[in-house]
Amino acid sequence: MNEAYIVDVVRLPRAVAKADGAYAHLSPVELLNPLFNALVERQSINPVEIEDVLLGCSTQSKEQGANLAKIAALYAGLPDSVSGVTLNRFCCSGQDAINLAAAKVMSGMESLVIAGGVEQLSRVPMFSDKGAWFSDPKVMSKTRFMHMGLAADLIAVQHGYEREQLDQLSMVSHHRALAAIEQGHFDRSLVTIKDNDGQAILQQDNAVRPNVSMDSLAKLPAAFADAVEFSQKLVAKEFPGTVLEARHSAANAPALVDGASLALIASKQRCEELGLKAKARIRHFSNASDNAVKMLTGHIRATEKMFNATGLQPSDIDLWEVNESFAASVMLYQETFGISSGRLNIDGSAISLGHPLGATGGNLLTTLLDGLERSDKKLGVVSICGGAGVGTTTLVERI
Repeated sequence: MNEAYIVDVVRLPRAVAKADGAYAHLSPVELLNPLFNALVERQSINPVEIEDVLLGCSTQSKEQGANLAKIAALYAGLPDSVSGVTLNRFCCSGQDAINLAAAKVMSGMESLVIAGGVEQLSRVPMFSDKGAWFSDPKVMSKTRFMHMGLAADLIAVQHGYEREQLDQLSMVSHHRALAAIEQGHFDRSLVTIKDNDGQAILQQDNAVRPNVSMDSLAKLPAAFADAVEFSQKLVAKEFPGTVLEARHSAANAPALVDGASLALIASKQRCEELGLKAKARIRHFSNASDNAVKMLTGHIRATEKMFNATGLQPSDIDLWEVNESFAASVMLYQETFGISSGRLNIDGSAISLGHPLGATGGNLLTTLLDGLERSDKKLGVVSICGGAGVGTTTLVERI
């Protein structure tokens, strides 16, 4: 079997998603355009060599519909010969796109592929596709739908994570992200969008709050308190004896941002033919699903599959990038695998930096690879959970 190498990964600075946000005047294809160009220019490759584009996007409607991957490739000026497919595994979508690109390379089907994701929440908000899972009462009932924020509260209740602990994780995330920005940890992988005057619209992620403290976090109300009573019947049926409580606030939930990220994946032979120097190889990847109500634990199952398949142990992993899909989800993942704080999300994650859904997989991959290189470490894991219990994990080895 061929090996899949990560040649390069680039991303946009993440912008707070709102009507007057930094990227709100740009369409999703315009967010992706400079990333396609950056990969081609940074690696000095002829675009005709690219065989496929795999793009993750969680809300595939409006401007993010109509096979966005292919349309974005054409918009960026890639030749007609470059194919494209758009994928959706909720928040795992971009990571799945990268994993499937690796699978295509490993199988020998293709040898040079671009993969990543985008989410333009300012223009295509989450849930705006009106999917049956959260809009059709019959489907909602039969599939046991509950909002992911309440699923996070359920995890907190079941595992004894109190509000103070959730706030502590949020504060650490913000402090680490702010330090990472100030120290230039993200600069190597960032690509900016220029305005008509040639100036960068946004130079750094702008969701991080610089003055976060435990006192300020404690003053915020529980975000999902109004929905607890409505969901209690489902929780009691699924987990007898469990009493749901609202524990997460807006500050220990993932920040909603606009963003995009892309990776260039190639075979070893193609790297040699084109003179490409790879950053890392993808050692293994897996996806799984867990209880649909508890929901935010699928990445734990996917990571267990990865360890079972590879024979590795959690102690073998140097750095972990685990998406902060609400604080309790990260806490449970960390507890399950016994990960020390110094190896987990060392530059912050979605609570502070933001979660652009389909783009998050590539974002975490850039942070992981830059962190491995900066610390001269070897093995890293990216892991993300998603709606209805899905989860995805990728094991990479720096070379």
